[in-house]
Amino acid sequence: MADLVNKFLPNVVANWEGDNGFVVAIWQTLYMTFVSALFAGIIGIILGILLVVTAEDGITPHKAFYTCLDKLVNLFRSIPFIILLAVIGPFTKLIVGQTIGPTGALVPLVVGTAPFFARQVQLALVEVDPGVIEAAEAIGLSPMKIIFRVYLREGLPELIRSGTLTIISLIGLTAMAGAVGGGGLGNMAISVGYQRFENDVTIVSMLFILVLVFVIQGIGDFAVRKLEH
Repeated sequence: MADLVNKFLPNVVANWEGDNGFVVAIWQTLYMTFVSALFAGIIGIILGILLVVTAEDGITPHKAFYTCLDKLVNLFRSIPFIILLAVIGPFTKLIVGQTIGPTGALVPLVVGTAPFFARQVQLALVEVDPGVIEAAEAIGLSPMKIIFRVYLREGLPELIRSGTLTIISLIGLTAMAGAVGGGGLGNMAISVGYQRFENDVTIVSMLFILVLVFVIQGIGDFAVRKLEH
């Protein structure tokens, strides 16, 4: 088995360990994905809830606030991620002290992902049965209790679906960030595999990313099935 690996994947074996090897690259991709997913998830849920409750038919409508927030979410969703990396470079350095490496990629990953997830949260929560919300208002629940007891509870399966989709999208963004100095499997695929014509490195990097995507999708589907039952 070892002989076959050495024969067909010689560059993968040569680049498996070390500071710029596959082991470090996999760890960097996981670090960028899940740390940025945590912060983008928190921000996205807050923004998504605000979009729902302040809409014209929300439980606390506020036209001016909703319009401003809606436009900001659309604005940041529209900026190509590769441009966002450069545009918010000074802000990134202010927050984390660097603009390259996995930590330097966290800020643009969060800024690029949070608006996307906010819109997904909004779409998930507006599907909650209006009758349930009206019943909660009729018995005198406060807006905060309606958010937690009705919106988030009733919309949880859709929120998990949206979260799964967002994390998978985020994995793709980490690969893009890696290609411009963020590290991770994206850096392995481009800087090592593509630029050095080491095709086996590029292919194996892609396979690791696909495995991560399938694992995330499987976990998300399993959680949704459990909740819907």
